[in-house]
Amino acid sequence: MWISLTIFAAFMQTFRNALQSKMSANVSSTGTTLARFIFAGPIVVLYMLFLYIGLGYEFILPSVKMLPYAATTAVFQIMATVLMVKLFQQQNYAVGAGLAKSEALAAAILGFFFFGSQLSLLGALGVFLGFIAVFIMSIKGKSGRPSAKTVLLGVSCGTSFAIGSLMVREASINSGLDFPLSAAWTLLIVITMQVISLCIFLKFKEPKTVPTLFKNWKKTMMVSLTSALGSIGWFSAMALMDVAYVKTLGQIEVLFTIILAKVAMSKKTSTTDYIGLALIGISSVMVMMPVH
Repeated sequence: MWISLTIFAAFMQTFRNALQSKMSANVSSTGTTLARFIFAGPIVVLYMLFLYIGLGYEFILPSVKMLPYAATTAVFQIMATVLMVKLFQQQNYAVGAGLAKSEALAAAILGFFFFGSQLSLLGALGVFLGFIAVFIMSIKGKSGRPSAKTVLLGVSCGTSFAIGSLMVREASINSGLDFPLSAAWTLLIVITMQVISLCIFLKFKEPKTVPTLFKNWKKTMMVSLTSALGSIGWFSAMALMDVAYVKTLGQIEVLFTIILAKVAMSKKTSTTDYIGLALIGISSVMVMMPVH
C-alpha cells in the first residue's frame, strides 16, 4: 500500500508544482506557498468524512502527544519552502537545487541516529543512488562554480524537508490512532497550523496577497486540491513506511515531470535525463525489495 500511495503522491505533486510555477509569476513566493494550504483543509475534512461515514471508522480524537511533532512538521515544511525559493534567487542554483533533493538521504541518516529507523544495506544503497540520480539531472549542462551560500541553502533545504517528513511519521505514531486515521489527523492539524501562521505573516507583510488568492480562487483551488491529494498520499505512506524509503521511491516524480514537459511543452529528453531515470528506477527497486 505504501508503494501505491507514494506513486500517487508523486503524481499529484508533479501537477501541483506545475500549477505553482505558473502562479508564482503573479503572486509572491509566500503567497504561492499559502496557495498549497489555504483550501486544502476543507478537502482533507471531506476525506476524513469519507473515512468516518463512508467506510465506518469509529470517531476517536488523536492524542495530544502528537501536537509537538505536528507543530515541528509545520515549521520545517514552511522553512524548507522558503529556502527553496531563496535557492532560485541564486546566480547558479543548480548544485543547490540538486542538494535540496537530498531529503531521502538526510532522512535516512537522521532517522537512523535519532528516530530508530532501520534500513537494510540494499535499501540504504538505493537511497544513496537515488540522490546521485537527481543530483546528476539537476546539474546537467550547467557551468560555473556555485557559491558556498548556494550549497549551504541546498543542504539546509533538503535537511529541513527531511526533518519535516520524519516528524510526520512521529506525529502519526504518537496520535494513538490506527492507519489511515493517524495520517489524516496529522495532515489536518499540520495544514491548519500552516494556514494560520502564513495568514498572520501575510496580514502584516503582504496584506494584498490573501485577497489576490481569493480573487483568483479557481487557480488557488487547483493548487490546493493537487497539494491536498498529494499530501494525503505522502502522509499516509510515511505513516506506514520509513521516510527514506518513501522519499526515494517518490523521486519517480522526476519521470512524471519529464513526461508532462514533453507532452505539454514538447521538450526533448536528453541523454542525461535517460541515465538519471534509469538510476532512479534502479534505486526504487532497491528500496522496495527489502519490503517484499
